[in-house]
Amino acid sequence: MLLAVDVGNTNISMGLLDGKTVKASFRLTTNLQRTSDEFGFVVKDLLTAASLTPEDIEDVVISSVVPKIMYSLTSCMKKYVHKVPLVVGPDIRTGIKVVTDNPHGVGADRIVNTSYAHYTYGRSCIIVDFGTATTFDYVNAQGEFRYTVISPGLGISAAALSGMTAKLPEIEIKKPESVLGTTTITGMQAGVVYGYIGLVEYIIKQMKKELNDPDCYVIATGGLGRVIAPETDEISEYDPDIAYKGIRILYDMNKEGMHNENI
Repeated sequence: MLLAVDVGNTNISMGLLDGKTVKASFRLTTNLQRTSDEFGFVVKDLLTAASLTPEDIEDVVISSVVPKIMYSLTSCMKKYVHKVPLVVGPDIRTGIKVVTDNPHGVGADRIVNTSYAHYTYGRSCIIVDFGTATTFDYVNAQGEFRYTVISPGLGISAAALSGMTAKLPEIEIKKPESVLGTTTITGMQAGVVYGYIGLVEYIIKQMKKELNDPDCYVIATGGLGRVIAPETDEISEYDPDIAYKGIRILYDMNKEGMHNENI
C-alpha cells in the first residue's frame, strides 16, 4: 500500500493506493503549528479507520507547496510509519519538461497533475485544479509544461465578498436554482458560482484559441471542482483523485532509488 500525501495551502490530502486504485482518502486542514507527533497521531488514526497498520504501508510520497510544514511531516513518517518519504521536487524523475520563463516557480502539485495527464492520455491537456487558487496548466503531447493561468479560487472569491463588505454574510458555495437571486444569500451564490462558471469557460476557450488546439482535453480536479465541472461542456472530465494517481506514477518512476528497509 502506498501512502500519497498532497500538501496544499488549505488542506492536506492523504490517499491510500493499492496499485493504481485509491482505496481510501482523508483530508485535514493545513496547520503549520502541528508537531511531528501530532501528525503521527493523525496518520495512525487514519490508518486505523482504514483497517490498516503502519506495517501495511510500503512507501510514502509527499507532494507539497508548503515548505514550512515539511520537517514535521517527514519526521512523522519516519517515526510513525517507519518510512523515509519520497518528496516530489526537481531532483526526481518526472518525464515532464517545464518550458516556462521560470521553471523553478512551478509547484510540485502542478508537476504531479501534468504527469498524470501526460502519462494517462498521451495528448495535449489542460488541467484545471480548483484549490485555494484555481490553476489552468497546459501540457502538450510531448510532455512539455508550457503555459499556466492562475485565478483566485472559489473559496477566496466568496471570502472576499463577505470579508470586505460591511453587511454581506459568509455563504455556502453552491449553485442556486437560478442566476436571479431572491435573497442576499442566493444573490451572492449566483454571483460567485455562475460568475465562476463564466470565468472557467472563457479562460479555457481563450487558451484553446491562442494555443490553436481546439481538441485539447480538459481535466478538472480539486474539491470545489465538483461544483463547477458539471455546469460546463468545456470540461471533459472531473477526477478528484488526480493528485494521488499522479503521485503513484512518479513513485513508480523513482521507487528503485528508495531504501527504507532499516527505518
